[in-house]
Amino acid sequence: MQNLFHLAFPVHDLDAAREFYGGVLECEEGRSSDEWIDFNLYGHQIVTHLAPNIAGAKSTNHVDKDNVPVPHFGIVLPMNEWKELSEKLTTKGVEFVIEPKIRFEGEVGEQATMFFLDPSGNALEFKGFNDFSQVFAK
Repeated sequence: MQNLFHLAFPVHDLDAAREFYGGVLECEEGRSSDEWIDFNLYGHQIVTHLAPNIAGAKSTNHVDKDNVPVPHFGIVLPMNEWKELSEKLTTKGVEFVIEPKIRFEGEVGEQATMFFLDPSGNALEFKGFNDFSQVFAK
């Protein structure tokens, strides 16, 4: 069995989180309570916890001409899956903080990226690579 990543993070509203993560991102829902919901994000466990006073991106850092929201999380996908997801999110009307694009084009670590926010303002980044050996390349 492969190791799984677990991330718990705050949200303002569990119903909105359920609609976004379950509906828009199509994550399978796991266990839940009145204060949290587990989701399967590409085989990894993410947990939305009701904490309305602390949810949302707080800052940005400059990366390759973009102001990247901090904190953020997401998944690294094969390029074909990234393109499919990008098209699906665009069709669903997701508003991007950073539109789908190629970053570090022609350089070591070339990647596709897109950033968007969940309803609580938590930033997500999904990356696409043609060559996974480039994920940690210097």
